Amino acid sequence: MDHGERLQKILASAGVASRRRAELMIQQGRVTVNGQTVTQLGTRADPVNDSIRVDGKRVQVSSRKLYILLNKPRQVISSVADPQGRTKVTDLVKVKGKVYPVGRLDYNTEGLILLTNDGDFSQRVAKAGHHMPKVYQVKVRSKPDGTDLVKLRKGIRLKSGVQLAPCRITALGGDRNGWYEVTLIQGRNRQIRDMFEAVGCPVLKLRRIKIGFITDKDLPVGHYRFLTPGEVSQVFRITDERSRVH
Repeated sequence: MDHGERLQKILASAGVASRRRAELMIQQGRVTVNGQTVTQLGTRADPVNDSIRVDGKRVQVSSRKLYILLNKPRQVISSVADPQGRTKVTDLVKVKGKVYPVGRLDYNTEGLILLTNDGDFSQRVAKAGHHMPKVYQVKVRSKPDGTDLVKLRKGIRLKSGVQLAPCRITALGGDRNGWYEVTLIQGRNRQIRDMFEAVGCPVLKLRRIKIGFITDKDLPVGHYRFLTPGEVSQVFRITDERSRVH
C-alpha cells in the first residue's frame, strides 16, 4: 500500500474526521483497506480504487470538492439530520453528494455559513481563530452602557463560569434599541446571545455577515453560491500561515 495518499488525509478529505482524529482511528485499528486492518500512520491508499472502511462502513470519497457559501434563513438548523424534522441547511443546497456545514449558526440566527465535502477545509476554517474571525450584526433590546461595552469587549465571564474571549464591538446606531457589529475569534455556541443577555440586553436579531475575508452582500437570504477557486486557495494560504505561527 505504498501508492496513493496518506490514509489520514483521505479520511479527512471525505469528512470522516479531522486528520488528528483520523490518525487516532487508524492507531485504534478501526480502519481497513481492502479488508486488511491498518494501524500504521504512514500507510497510503488509493481513494478511488481501494476499499477503505471505518468501523466496517465504506468511506465515500467524492472526486469533486465542493465549497459552498449559504445565506441561512432564520428557523433553519445547521445540521445534516434533525429528529424534529426541521428544515436543515443541507435542504437548501441542491448538489450531488453530501456536504456538511462548517461550524454552525443558531436556529434563529441568519447569515453566512459554509458547507463542504472537504474535511480538511472544514477543520482549517473551524480552527482558524484570529486568522478567520466571524463578523455579525446584532440588534439588542435597549443599549448596553459604556461600562458594559468595555466588559463585553474585554471578554465577560458568564454566570456559568465560562470565560469568553475578547471581541470587537462597533455601534451601528439605532434609537431605543441598539445595532452593533461584533467580531468574534472564539467559536462558542450562542456566544453573542449569552454575552448581551449577561448585561441585560437580550438579542432581538442576529445575522452573520462575514467569515474571515469571505462575504457577499448581494447573496439573498436562502440562496447560496460556490466559492471561487481564488477564495478556496486563500483559505488554505491563511490557515497554512496560522499553522506556521503556532
